[in-house]
Amino acid sequence: MLLVLGAILGIATPALADGAQSGADIHVAQSLGGRDLTVIIRRVAEVPGPVHVDVVTHAGTPAGELTLTLRAAGAASSTTKVVLGATPGFHPGQLHVDRPGPWELAVDEATIPFVVPALVPSPWENATYGGFIAAGVLLLAALLFAVFGKVGLALVPTAGMVTAIAVGVTAALLSPSIPPVAAPGTELDPTYDNVMNPYERTSIMDFSRPPVNLVPRMEDRDLVLSLTDGSSGRPVDDLLVHDNAFVHLVVVSPSGHLRHLHPVRTAPGEFRARLTDPEQGTHAVAAEIARRGGGVQLLRSSVEVSGAAQAVQHDGKAETVLEIREAGRPSTITAKFGERDLQPWLGMLGHMIVVGPVTGTAVNAPIWAHVHSMIPPVPGMPDKPDESVAAYGPDVPFTYSFPLPGRYLVWIQVERDYSVVTVPKIVDVPAGQVVSK
Repeated sequence: MLLVLGAILGIATPALADGAQSGADIHVAQSLGGRDLTVIIRRVAEVPGPVHVDVVTHAGTPAGELTLTLRAAGAASSTTKVVLGATPGFHPGQLHVDRPGPWELAVDEATIPFVVPALVPSPWENATYGGFIAAGVLLLAALLFAVFGKVGLALVPTAGMVTAIAVGVTAALLSPSIPPVAAPGTELDPTYDNVMNPYERTSIMDFSRPPVNLVPRMEDRDLVLSLTDGSSGRPVDDLLVHDNAFVHLVVVSPSGHLRHLHPVRTAPGEFRARLTDPEQGTHAVAAEIARRGGGVQLLRSSVEVSGAAQAVQHDGKAETVLEIREAGRPSTITAKFGERDLQPWLGMLGHMIVVGPVTGTAVNAPIWAHVHSMIPPVPGMPDKPDESVAAYGPDVPFTYSFPLPGRYLVWIQVERDYSVVTVPKIVDVPAGQVVSK
């Protein structure tokens, strides 16, 4: 009996709270001044305990020093320095948290809000271990009754033991198929209650958020985004990390030069990114965000920029195979990069930005799309690899249905040697045939 209980106990694995505690690291791309960084907040294994942070630099990032500071209301701050070398790659730092709850990581002037949930056992984990513990206690009671000759009384704890084992076995077998509860701060605002116990949040059913207003402006060389709630007008400060960034910002210049940036949060509802050597004129702006309870939103606007007559664009090269079908039907675009040495960027193998149809500049183009080429799954490895893995490609395929006929501007982006390679293409999409009745 004890061997059977031990074997069943081996089935039940601890179900820790989701979010940082469930095994997922937090990856946040940051366009910080002249630096293109990825900040990785590693899984917090215990509270109080250390927080390991990796700052990933990319080609062209100047060497220097960053100040990392962890802070939370009512908690002692933790600060460390990270020295960025001239060689792109991973630069580690270690900080400390003393309690669960909402925290903020400051990287120089940028701030990254995140949540450290408490380590709370799940209800089915409690049922599993509770059932087996109760069975052990009842087994001991039944044995004592039997030793003292009270066989009739021994039947009562024996029946209870069988029931307790049934509860424990059922919970252990069903627990892998039960969907995990959402991490605090993903569907609901992080509060003391749901951070301390994420399983006690069943009374709130409406997770909706109003749409977001986007107002861009230039301050010196920085493009500043002001995000406000469409209902209250208040600053929007509930963005989620979506595809490894709070904001995926696409800026297209009058001559068709693409910038794919990830603005840093400098205040509630305010994000900014540096435009190095901008081109003069009206730039099209599109910001892809994910709001807590509001889903993914694409915000569009434009901004006037004072700069040089025309920016210099350094395009990457790749052989591309275009299988373009008429509007409304799936087309396939495959970029071939020659070597199997591509790194994941923003959690994906590749990205394709689509703008069109264009008749002049991109400002008035009706269609904007951000298409992904996914990383092939690896059996036995459920987590996505980070940028330290350079083993993908050489082919990067995309499938997209162009909804309207006309000329589209397309940019394919991948990462190689810690450098983002951008390959621009012009795609002409034919109109579908009209079938007469």
